[in-house]
Amino acid sequence: MDTAAVEVTDLVKRYGGTTAVAGLSFAAPRGAVTALLGPNGAGKTSTIEICEGFRRADSGRVRVLGLDPAADARALKPRVGVMLQAGGVPTGARAGEWLRLMAAFHADPVPPQELLERLGLLSAARTPFRRLSGGQQQRLSLAAAVIGRPELVFLDEPTAGLDPQARMAAWELVGELRDAGVGVVLTTHHMEEAERLADHVVIVDHGRVVADGSTADLTDARQELRFRADPGLDTASLLRALPGECDVEELPGGQYVAVSADPAGLGPGFLATVTTWCAANGVLPEDLRVQRRTLEDVFLELTGRDLRES
Repeated sequence: MDTAAVEVTDLVKRYGGTTAVAGLSFAAPRGAVTALLGPNGAGKTSTIEICEGFRRADSGRVRVLGLDPAADARALKPRVGVMLQAGGVPTGARAGEWLRLMAAFHADPVPPQELLERLGLLSAARTPFRRLSGGQQQRLSLAAAVIGRPELVFLDEPTAGLDPQARMAAWELVGELRDAGVGVVLTTHHMEEAERLADHVVIVDHGRVVADGSTADLTDARQELRFRADPGLDTASLLRALPGECDVEELPGGQYVAVSADPAGLGPGFLATVTTWCAANGVLPEDLRVQRRTLEDVFLELTGRDLRES
């Protein structure tokens, strides 16, 4: 059996004179969660819609469970679950009725009652979709995506608008899908969610892949020393005081980050050097801590900190 749930090779998609996807390539394994991340306008949605069979590529090759999502759409539909961020459910459909209808389209569905209970929707089973809260609508869409026991599921912002308890329930369900051998392709703007769930991360910008690997690979296990102080410190002077090959950056709001190229460099001596420099320069560091570089740090390094238009 092919080990890849999704294979995308040299994908190109244009809208008029705008190239949304510019030669993008990645693979999403079976039995793993792949997070496809990127700022607004990076090409994620177009890529996912092509993989789901909703759009056609201008060039390149896409295979979903070994099949062409456009030419083999009828064969793929029973095997793939899709969770849309919004829409797709008639506004007057009651939650329980909608899940029972979705179950009727599959040979071996998850019992609707089980999903209603699992995702905290039992009390809303007779409520029309339009009267559900945003979080309830999200949970119903997630339930509909997985009710057919898919081999692959696409999840678009699956926990947007969910409270912490509902988010945890959704995360547990995603973990169980992965453990059952289901391929999961997840798009999210919440880096904590991606870091928590993803076995494999693909970061996209301007229609191209700019990073591809596990969270550990992308963050390369580096540690950072962070602290807050008055804006405008002489970071060049601090950098000269630090041992070995280092970098110091001032972030908005008086946040400072010091990184050593050598992960072993952030030992007691590194911390002592920073505090000694602060004392010598009349700086009182607040919230001084050593932490591992996060996926959000990597994302911002690769895609920039400027706001993007939707």
